[in-house]
Amino acid sequence: MDGTVLDEERRGSRSRRGLRRLAIAVLVLTVPVGGLVRLFQDELFSPFGDARACEGSERALPAVIAPGGVALPDDASDVHHVTRKGRAEVSFLSSRIPDYLHRTGILPPGAPLFDRKHGDHYALGDGEPELPVGLCGSPLRGPAWYYTNATVSVLVERSTLAPDRFPSPARAVVTYPLP
Repeated sequence: MDGTVLDEERRGSRSRRGLRRLAIAVLVLTVPVGGLVRLFQDELFSPFGDARACEGSERALPAVIAPGGVALPDDASDVHHVTRKGRAEVSFLSSRIPDYLHRTGILPPGAPLFDRKHGDHYALGDGEPELPVGLCGSPLRGPAWYYTNATVSVLVERSTLAPDRFPSPARAVVTYPLP
C-alpha cells in the first residue's frame, strides 16, 4: 500500500511540474509574439500596410502625398487619409497652412488669408468637431474656413482667439481627385 501511495504522489508531482513548465513556456513565447504583433501592428491591421490609411480606403496613396501635385507641408503630422470613388480626403496638422495654400494656387500671392474671393466661412461652430465620413484620426474643430480651386478643396481650422489667423498647428482636410 505504501508503495502505491508514493507512486501516485510522484505522478502527481511530475504532472504539476509538467504543467508549470508548460505555463512558463507559453509565457516565454507569448511575450515575443506579442511584441512582434505590436511592432508590426500598422502593417498587419491598416489598409495597404499604411498607418495613415483609414478603414474602407479603396486605394493606397504614395509615401509623399501631393494633392493636386503639391506636397503636404514639411511639418505635416497626424496624417490620415481615406480614398473612395476616385477621390482622396487627407487630414493633417501643420503650422505652415498659409504657405501650403499659396503653393497650391488656391490663395494668390499677397491675398489675405480670409478673403471671400478665394474662400468662405464653413458652417462649423466654435469648438464643434467635424470629421468627414470614413476619415479617421482627430477631427477638425470650428470655426473653419473653406478654400477651393478647380481640383483641390481645403478646409482649415481658424483660431478661436484671433479670427484672422490659423491656430498653430492647424488641422486641415484636403479633398482632391485621384489620377
